[in-house]
Amino acid sequence: MPIPKDFSSPIRMSAKEKAFNQLQRWIIDGTLTPGEKLYDGEIAEALGISRTPVREALQLLQMQGFVETFPGKETKVTTISKKDVLKIYSPLASLQALAAEEAAKIITVDQIEKLKEINLQYESAINNEQHIKAMETDEQFHYLILDIADNPYISHFSSILQLHIRRLKYVFLQQPVTSKNDSLKEHELIIKSFAERDGENASQIMKQNWLRPMEEVYRVLD
Repeated sequence: MPIPKDFSSPIRMSAKEKAFNQLQRWIIDGTLTPGEKLYDGEIAEALGISRTPVREALQLLQMQGFVETFPGKETKVTTISKKDVLKIYSPLASLQALAAEEAAKIITVDQIEKLKEINLQYESAINNEQHIKAMETDEQFHYLILDIADNPYISHFSSILQLHIRRLKYVFLQQPVTSKNDSLKEHELIIKSFAERDGENASQIMKQNWLRPMEEVYRVLD
């Protein structure tokens, strides 16, 4: 298992948090590839911690679906399949649609302006072909709407699903991207719906904003 030697590690974290965050990051960005075997001793040595927090971190990652453990045999990074695309995107689309509907009821003028600002940054990243920046700005747009909706249950389950989708996006970003302008226009329509206090329309467009890329990623993994 190739453990990077030059990674930057956050400070003031417990050993378990350090292992969990670093391993999750490596799995999401593809440093640790699907199906790759994980050895707690090697990870512990690379991170400068003992094996116990590494094992605890692997248990948490297993609960989130990033690794799978076969007792007495091995632990490895979960693979990515076409079926996973439908299983991850569909529930997230519904959660995000609900968040948009709830946000439309309470969103402020300042929050609408902030969404417009983020969307301009998203447009700039698209036009400059900054794919990673575009992905991060898109996530920022959606996270703000979750914050506005102010429902911790929607936020919690969305955050886990979005981590899996980020992993899929790293695969997707290796392919030609043709739909970013569609996403940009959908963001604009969502903002317009918020300004009009039209929660139903915001919900419908938000759902479309997730189901359309689901179909594209599904085709890429064919």
